[in-house]
Amino acid sequence: MTLFDTLKNNLFIMAGPCVIEDKDICFEIAETCKKASEELGFTYIFKASFDKANRTSVNSYRGNGMEKGLELLSEIKKEFNVPVITDIHESYQADIAGQVCDILQIPAFLCRQTDLLVAAGKTGAIINIKKAQFLSGVDMKYPVEKVKSTGNEKVMLTERGTMFGYGNLVVDYRNLVDMAKLGVPVVMDITHSTQKPGALEGKSGGNPEYAPYLAAAASAIGVRGFFAETHPNPEKALSDGPNMVKLSEFKNLLETIKKHAI
Repeated sequence: MTLFDTLKNNLFIMAGPCVIEDKDICFEIAETCKKASEELGFTYIFKASFDKANRTSVNSYRGNGMEKGLELLSEIKKEFNVPVITDIHESYQADIAGQVCDILQIPAFLCRQTDLLVAAGKTGAIINIKKAQFLSGVDMKYPVEKVKSTGNEKVMLTERGTMFGYGNLVVDYRNLVDMAKLGVPVVMDITHSTQKPGALEGKSGGNPEYAPYLAAAASAIGVRGFFAETHPNPEKALSDGPNMVKLSEFKNLLETIKKHAI
């Protein structure tokens, strides 16, 4: 069975730090998340970005770069025998990242970028497209079509909230239902959906205490895929700390999801 077939039929979670930090932290996260996932019957995919090109401030930490980042992702993939996923922001990155990563992620702000979607599709990797904060679930059929125009049918869609005024997101669960009708695996991003974009004077804030409730609700309507950023010390994380799930609470999160799964 291929990885994509597994993701279509089983509970799975993509989890890790927002950006690649040092090796020790990444290994700690991968080891802890894999162990919890295996104990509770989830397929685990390690997630981290080698570059976050859409940080609020020009002074914010973006990552360790494509070369070093992909090298570390390759190490994690081999050491823990897990699939890996990373963001790409430019078309030229697709082929290079696709040689290492099992899944390429298209950031929400870029989900209408035709050249990026087509380049990603051509790699043959699984493509996870995050729904833009300004689009409906129904509108996501067009990004899906762009990837599939390359002959790549391995597409997933991720819900990460919709803008509701300035600096605030809400989750409209109709979007998850509508995206599932497109015949692709649907993922609930339970940490970015608690984000408060740009609300901390050049950084994004968040309300991570809501993450378990968002996860439970998505699980209760049949969602099988989940996305969560996690870190041993979110307050010290170099990106997105205010909306992360503490690594010590990761297993509890999976238990909540499984409890409500249908």
